[in-house]
Amino acid sequence: MSDSKSEAAKDQHEVIGVSSGGSEKPFERTTHPDAQWFGNAGLGLFIHWGISTVAGNIDLSWGMMAGMPGFPDELERVKPTANEYFKLADRFKPDKYDPDKWLRTAKAAGFKYAVLTTKHHDGFTLWPSKRSDFGVQTSLPGVDLVGQYVAACRRNGLRVGLYYSPPDWHYNRDYMTFHYGSWDQNRFPGRPHYGPRREALDEIPEPSAEFEQGYRGTVRGHVVELLTHHGRIDVLFFDGGPDVISIDEIRELQPGIVVNPRMHGIGDFATPEGCMPQERPDGWWELCECWPDAGWGYDDRHEEYRPTGWMLSRFAQIRSLGGNYLINTGPKASGEMPDVYYERMAELTEWMKRGAESVFDTEPGPFPERVNVPTTIKGATWYLHVLPDFDGTVEARDVEEPKSATLLRTGEPVEHSFSGGTLTIDVPASVRTDLDDVVAVRW
Repeated sequence: MSDSKSEAAKDQHEVIGVSSGGSEKPFERTTHPDAQWFGNAGLGLFIHWGISTVAGNIDLSWGMMAGMPGFPDELERVKPTANEYFKLADRFKPDKYDPDKWLRTAKAAGFKYAVLTTKHHDGFTLWPSKRSDFGVQTSLPGVDLVGQYVAACRRNGLRVGLYYSPPDWHYNRDYMTFHYGSWDQNRFPGRPHYGPRREALDEIPEPSAEFEQGYRGTVRGHVVELLTHHGRIDVLFFDGGPDVISIDEIRELQPGIVVNPRMHGIGDFATPEGCMPQERPDGWWELCECWPDAGWGYDDRHEEYRPTGWMLSRFAQIRSLGGNYLINTGPKASGEMPDVYYERMAELTEWMKRGAESVFDTEPGPFPERVNVPTTIKGATWYLHVLPDFDGTVEARDVEEPKSATLLRTGEPVEHSFSGGTLTIDVPASVRTDLDDVVAVRW
């Protein structure tokens, strides 16, 4: 992710109240045996889906917010008002929704878990909630899109993850501004507040204590529904506040669950977004970012995904630092994935036929301290990941002479030398690809 996108993500987290300061309450990462799979899961599929896809040219939730930094004028002109955005719910008819097809393909490509946006900041619930009137419960009576997704995860052997955003711009539409940054007059002096019709407001009305209590009760009710209506849930991915239900209460409802820190400021794993850590984080962690370059939700103007070589490069770096990779895709309004999703998954599936052993059930290697390429370890084997943009010879320092060094894809030996505790490996251009060329070094 570029620096500008990284800054935008930071700004957006502030808007929705993503907690980053931590809690004074002592916290212990879950020790439940059913949760221990997560620490070395490796690869997860993030799925951002909602009513924004009906428009096809705006991002999920943020597509209604005027004045977003970094957006050119032509994109600003197509943005709907908040009220127009909410009306997209009337046309959200996913008649080709087939999560089995998505997840069967992902499973073959090596994914271990999936995380679906059950409700984004726009407030539209993909399950029939009894706690609010904006969601499938009113626009698609009798349909539970979350329930179908959960069942498909189980049928295809993927762990079940649910994303839930406590901020609710539909519920709070009369008590917030839809003009980005107008709440910060030091940074955006003179920027007016906008109401849901994009009308200028002199000030934002203050909600009553009763209204605030109702909002908090709705958020808590949503979380309880998600954790009690769909069987076992493995991952809960919050994206903001308010903090209305403790992690202890969540674990009472789902003992084997893992919870991220974006509601409470504490959680079982860290969640950097789109920005690779500069050093190995402590504990469990997961990097989330987009496979398509356009945004989190489906955008028909930018269907192209980044190359599989790029994805594998990011994945190898994350695994060399001991993390999981939660990479995002977005279905269309119809419920279908774009063709490019299946193209990339097919390429990844082919690579995994020989490369899977280098990224799953591995430990992080001594990169960059002693090896100049990302490195993963399994037993007495080091996997050296020679990425598409790497040019030169691979070096591993302070090591013993190995028994062998082979190109994992072919099993053929690669030229190498050993002197003074340094292993030098030459991977010639004739055997390089535009993917991750892994050299397996056995000691």
